[in-house]
Amino acid sequence: MITLRQGKAKTILDNSINSAITAVETYNRPRTKFRIENYIILMVIAWTKLFHAYFQTTIGERYFYKEKNGRYKKIDGEKKAWELKECIKQYQKNAGRDKLSDGVVANLNFFIGIRNKIEHRYWDSSTLDILLFGECQSLLYNYENLLVELFGNDYSLNMSLAYALQFSQIRANEQLTAQRELLSKDMQDIKKYIDKYKTDLPQEVYDSQEYSIKLLQIPKISNTKRSDLAVEFVNWNTISEEDKENYNKVTAIIKDKIVKHNVSNANMLRPIDVRNAVREKTGVEISQSNHTDLWKAFSVRPHAKSEAKFDTITKYCIYDEPHNDYLYTSEWVDFIVKLVLKFGFNKENIHNNCKKTLKIEDFD
Repeated sequence: MITLRQGKAKTILDNSINSAITAVETYNRPRTKFRIENYIILMVIAWTKLFHAYFQTTIGERYFYKEKNGRYKKIDGEKKAWELKECIKQYQKNAGRDKLSDGVVANLNFFIGIRNKIEHRYWDSSTLDILLFGECQSLLYNYENLLVELFGNDYSLNMSLAYALQFSQIRANEQLTAQRELLSKDMQDIKKYIDKYKTDLPQEVYDSQEYSIKLLQIPKISNTKRSDLAVEFVNWNTISEEDKENYNKVTAIIKDKIVKHNVSNANMLRPIDVRNAVREKTGVEISQSNHTDLWKAFSVRPHAKSEAKFDTITKYCIYDEPHNDYLYTSEWVDFIVKLVLKFGFNKENIHNNCKKTLKIEDFD
């Protein structure tokens, strides 16, 4: 633990803490526009200054970039310090056993990417709020943990985002606005970034509380004391295996209820899924260009530049408006399998076979 006295490092740390406090106050202020965007930007600043305070006390002013001639790089007359991504890299290199967990690093890198996108665009805050609450909570949770670990309990913020109280009608309206916003071109871009980032994470990192806090709200009906807190955050890593097992049973019950509801695009397939399914059923590998030749020849869907995007043979394909692409059905897989097994279509001859328009009924 580092003991700070008055000086540059303490000033930097105070600025870091003030930035984090302002971020939380902004996030929790009801009906504030641009609140989550401001929260992310302010928390990135808080994290960066936290690292700078640490480096100032451990390596001095070597966290500034230098030119090849040894002089400091400057922007508008000010020395250029390491940005957050470089701070993480340097901290991990020198922290030894105390380095950040994979979940913390994944959470930080996620918000670096988000910050870079929101600095150049504007969305209604409720849109990102719905998508990113768990990650935002972990960003603060991880910040306070490292702050206390490095500089002691005296710097504990003793706060969290918790639940910002909302009027039900306001929340309902915000959610409807957010759903519409998700269809916008700019929002599709950030949604694709979020989805891809989460998909690429190892399962153990995605499941970690350090990457994203997943909240299951269950009312405490019995066996409670009047002094109990209304909301408690429990660190997953500190609870017993028995409690973890009970939690998984509860979430399994909830998941079982959820799957009974209608889900948009359930069981629909991407082109790569279609190709994989064809290979599994026939042993024949077809390429992406083969698949494109097939849907063009059989007029299953319009071309990419067509304005009639919904003009598909719905038995085989649908247009996915939020993602501006097309998804395919299991019937389409079965049709291609029939082409391969019964009519001899394969990777080598599909292109030539599809040079002319083909009728589905001739092969069905």
